[in-house]
Amino acid sequence: MIELEEFSKRYDKKSQYVVENINLKALPGKVTALLGLNGQGKTTIIKAICGIHFASKGKVLISNGEEKLDISLSNGKAKRMIGYMSENPIFPENLTVVEYLRFSKSMFAPYNCDKEISLKEILKECALDEVQNCKIKKLSKGFRQRLNLAQALLHNPENIVLDEPVNGLDPLQIMEFRKVIKKLSANKTLLLSTHLMQEVEALCDNLYILSQGKIAFSGTKEELLETTHTNSLDKAFLEITSNASVEDQNEKLF
Repeated sequence: MIELEEFSKRYDKKSQYVVENINLKALPGKVTALLGLNGQGKTTIIKAICGIHFASKGKVLISNGEEKLDISLSNGKAKRMIGYMSENPIFPENLTVVEYLRFSKSMFAPYNCDKEISLKEILKECALDEVQNCKIKKLSKGFRQRLNLAQALLHNPENIVLDEPVNGLDPLQIMEFRKVIKKLSANKTLLLSTHLMQEVEALCDNLYILSQGKIAFSGTKEELLETTHTNSLDKAFLEITSNASVEDQNEKLF
C-alpha cells in the first residue's frame, strides 16, 4: 500500500508549496491513477513516494502488508518495498540487457533473500528473452520500456510506481504493456501516473486528479463521470481541471 497523509512539498522555505495537503491511498489488487496537467505536481509526488526527496509537511507511508513505514524515517527499508519505472530512464548503453539486469539485481540481493525472483522469470515476464544478449543502445523504444519495467520488478516489490509507462509506444506495444500491468495488479499495489485517458479507461480502478497543486477529485471512473455530468473521461478530466483553475484564480482575487 502507498499512502500520503497531508503531504505538502516546497523546495525551500521562501517558496510556495508545489503540492499541498495531499491525501492519497493506493491499495493492493488495484491500479490507482495519478492525473494532472503538466506542472501540477505529479512528478513531485512520485519522487516523494520513491524517496528521492521528502515531505516538507505530512507523511509518505509505504506498506508491504506486514508493516507500514514512513519513507523519510525508515533508513531505506521503505524504498526497497517500491519498484519505480521512470518516464525517462538512463541506461548504461554499452551493457547487454542481461548484464544490466544482473547488476541491478545485485543491488537488492542482501535485502531480498526470502523472496528471490530469477532473471529468467523477469526476462520472460517482460518479453525480453530474444534481446537479452543485445546491447541496450541497440534496443527499440518498445524493448527499452520493457527493460525499464524489468528493472522495477527485479526485487519483487509489493508496490510499483509507473510514470507514463506507455509513452511513445505503438498500439501493439501498448496492448502488451496493459496485459503485464493487469497481471501485476492482481497481488501488488500499482500507482500509474499518466495524462492518457485511454490508459485510465483500460487499466485504472481509482483516480486522483491534481490541479493547482491540490487534489481536485478522487474516486472511481464512474464517480468522475457522474460528478462532471459528462460522457467521457477526457471531457470529465478537462471539466475538473478547468473548474479547479477558475476557483483558484477567484481565491487569489478575493
